[in-house]
Amino acid sequence: MSKLISLIIPVYNESKSLAALHKALSLVLPTLAYDFEIIFVNDGSRDDSVAEIVKLQNFDNRIKLLDFSRNFGKEIALTAGLNNCVGDAAIMLDADLQHPVELIPEFIAKWEAGAQVVVGVRAKNSKEGIIKRFGSKIFYGIISKISDTKITPNATDFRLVDRVVIDEFNRFTEHSRMTRALIDWLGFERDTVVFQAAPRFAGEASYSVCKLIKLALSSFISLSLLPLKLAGYLGLFIIFTVGPFGLYVLLGKYFFHWPFASSFSGPAQLAFLLLFMVGIILSALGLISLYVASIHGEVIGRPLYVVKKNK
Repeated sequence: MSKLISLIIPVYNESKSLAALHKALSLVLPTLAYDFEIIFVNDGSRDDSVAEIVKLQNFDNRIKLLDFSRNFGKEIALTAGLNNCVGDAAIMLDADLQHPVELIPEFIAKWEAGAQVVVGVRAKNSKEGIIKRFGSKIFYGIISKISDTKITPNATDFRLVDRVVIDEFNRFTEHSRMTRALIDWLGFERDTVVFQAAPRFAGEASYSVCKLIKLALSSFISLSLLPLKLAGYLGLFIIFTVGPFGLYVLLGKYFFHWPFASSFSGPAQLAFLLLFMVGIILSALGLISLYVASIHGEVIGRPLYVVKKNK
């Protein structure tokens, strides 16, 4: 019996691309010795995307439709696809044809060779906007430094995940999520496929700069507790820098009459005192943040461990 592979395709106002995407898939999938299900997740589209998907269903019984009641975002659409797929593996790809469907055989080959997660890594694109390119570089630079999870630079949602990975991913319960980061958090055997993103077939990208910034912030919060602890680190820095200097000024002016210390006026001494108190307050916030971090870890409900294989 052939293995079943699920294709998960989030859709948001992509009516003009769907027929072309299906045609491209129809050229590639018959060349592979696998069964396929094609899951379109309509993320509250305001155009004729649903009608186009229904048309495709009329002559392709492999197509399934998950139709959201409103726009919940791409990350939730991908999650819904993974929650509802039944394949031995799943491949996630965009509906705008920027993810080359002709690479699907390469993803599957690497999966059959033992990789449980095959990540599509986008090659440098000279046509990509400077803001997006610079922002991506900053994001991956920061996340690699503050996160305990290894994140592949320029990794995309174009990836294959094994059934074992899907089942573990479906245990996650957090609402604010970055799908690719959570899959990276799980670990498992990995491989990559480097690709050059094609131009959008039609329409405009639904991910604005604001949405990308929001996604990056969600990733920082989800994958690292450093942002929560920054106030405490800043407080300790202030205490250990301003504190000794303030003590030097206090002792030198009122007890030992050191010339340098005596030159500081009353307002300057008050400023040192205020800075020292700010340091204490921020340190206290940092201590509170440790308790908040503990609550955060309990509330998101991630699994305590992940079993790669149970022999």
